[in-house]
Amino acid sequence: MKQTVHFGAGNIGRGFIGALFSESGYHVTFVDIAENIINKLNTEKKYKVLLATDEKETTTIENVSGLNNMKQENEVIEAIKGATYLTTAIGPTILPRIAPLIAKGLVERLKSSDEKLYVIACENQISSTDILKKYILESLDEETKAKLQNKVYFFNSAVDRIVPIQDNQDSLDVLVEPYYEWVVETSETIPAIEGMTIVPELAPFIERKLFTVNTGHAVIAYLGYLEGKSTIDQTLADQEIYNQVKRTLGETGAYLIKQYGLNEEEHQKYITKIIERFKNSYLNDGVTRVGRSPLRKLGPDDRLVRPATEAKKAGLPFTNLAKAIAAALLFDFKEDEEAMKLQAMINESGVAAVLKEVCQLDEADEVTKEILHHYEGFKK
Repeated sequence: MKQTVHFGAGNIGRGFIGALFSESGYHVTFVDIAENIINKLNTEKKYKVLLATDEKETTTIENVSGLNNMKQENEVIEAIKGATYLTTAIGPTILPRIAPLIAKGLVERLKSSDEKLYVIACENQISSTDILKKYILESLDEETKAKLQNKVYFFNSAVDRIVPIQDNQDSLDVLVEPYYEWVVETSETIPAIEGMTIVPELAPFIERKLFTVNTGHAVIAYLGYLEGKSTIDQTLADQEIYNQVKRTLGETGAYLIKQYGLNEEEHQKYITKIIERFKNSYLNDGVTRVGRSPLRKLGPDDRLVRPATEAKKAGLPFTNLAKAIAAALLFDFKEDEEAMKLQAMINESGVAAVLKEVCQLDEADEVTKEILHHYEGFKK
């Protein structure tokens, strides 16, 4: 049976990427430090993926096992030696931690195999595979790097599936939304995987997703948090917030249409479809889950700041994006470490200084001025 190694045995790994490989006839070796999940994978050897719909359609995922990368390094290396694909869904900040182990696996693989290996980081970040590749190469000597040519391929990808936080500590089963998209950038002919879409250029797809799905999700979460809402679907039931989300995605849409020549009517349909996905009450998706890690989400290349600055450069409106950024600056959920750090930074240095440090927005920037205007409005 064909083999794949997937770093990240959490809900996204099991409910999305790992499931697609299993359905494509692969044995999936999940690699993670969550010992409870790894033990269950090795004991039960299967789990269920449940769709968040009225019918609750269920798929049984088989041919799975697990390895603990902290305790079973040699076994992980052995698995990498025999894999066709190596994927991740572990979080962008974890990529540098797993890269040295992957590098060791590649060294041993090159000693014994000429088979091609395809590495794809399935993370919520632009060019995440390039980032992973950089960290891996830092652990390799020049001779090994040269041997990677035509044997190990690194492909960027865009992934989209809502997998809410769920209380399933005693079960491997995962609840996911029906919709998903996995787009991989390559001109190579690679082994087919169920649900994988191959494109020659990823930028239009990844920015369309990031600045519609991720931007929309964040706007709902931060506005909902300020209004005391509990879940994403409850927040969207508020007509004022619903209209604000539509206006914000209208701004990101205007940039995407101008930048990539997207069909305006088709993109409006895409926006409508995305908002309808967010209304799915079966997901019971909490605003504090979606809003978590605001420092990362306020980064200069992330879902709120990047479309605002790009819209400004293109001479397009950005006032609703600025309002969303202002709302994000007020996310003070005490159980989120980044939220608390953000509030401490604001209290110590002020909003303008935080925008410069976190968002790389100069105090004289028009985007900064617009954010400060909305921030003061929220405070009133």
